Amino acid sequence: MEKRFSQRKQQCLNKLDVSKKGSVDEGIQHVVCLLNRREEYFTTSSCSGRVILIDGSPERSHVQKKNCVWLFVTHHKCTSDDLICGVARSTGNSVLKFEPFVLHVQCRNLENAQLMHSVAVDSGFRNSGLTVGKTGKIITVRFETAVRSTHGLEVPLTHEGKLLVEHEYIHFLTQTANQMMEENIRRIHRFYQNLQSALLTDKLQKLQIPDPPCSQGLQDPPHTQEIEQEERNKTSVYKWRRKREQHQTDCYHGDGDSSVPELEDCLDLFS
Repeated sequence: MEKRFSQRKQQCLNKLDVSKKGSVDEGIQHVVCLLNRREEYFTTSSCSGRVILIDGSPERSHVQKKNCVWLFVTHHKCTSDDLICGVARSTGNSVLKFEPFVLHVQCRNLENAQLMHSVAVDSGFRNSGLTVGKTGKIITVRFETAVRSTHGLEVPLTHEGKLLVEHEYIHFLTQTANQMMEENIRRIHRFYQNLQSALLTDKLQKLQIPDPPCSQGLQDPPHTQEIEQEERNKTSVYKWRRKREQHQTDCYHGDGDSSVPELEDCLDLFS
């Protein structure tokens, strides 16, 4: 399984980037490099987060990114002029979106995937999850962690090329999208810091030498045996004195011939 994982990782990292941009976003290059340097992980797709204005066909009730025109896109904060210039070129149904950071990571085993998922959730990416895939009859376990956030934005701005809102509302949307981008950047930084810490802790735990297993046949140390024997002797002496004193008292206050103790009492003296 580990050999197959290493082969998949090599194949994936050697493939050309088929994304629209053709490269890893600058804002998450340090995250991608950190994971791909580890033998337990490799990234399959990612986006640092973006503000995007897309224009769909008027015949379609739902705008899809595959069949649309990209009027504007940025992985940084935008301005109102950027959006106004974009909607001016719309001929269909344009939609403004903010899409947060997303990262897909294949993990070598379940333990690695759980670590990645825990870091993602603790960093504010509550919509993260794990998937396990199968390949034909041979079950190839793939623990793919999707790091996603729940904060997003999707607002229609034009219909059949006609602007539906005032420019003042576009200014408001610009501020909202930029605030989301700032929060997105903070979460990426938090994720990177938490990931570094978790990977370091995991590595240190694996380097620790485990304590030798305890043997059920081991005896207590000699000094422990001596202490226990001394305590038993003290207890025996105490019991013998207590029985003797009790016997003498019974002989003095008892009825009949008390010079010969009962058999049970005599046996107790030697217990």
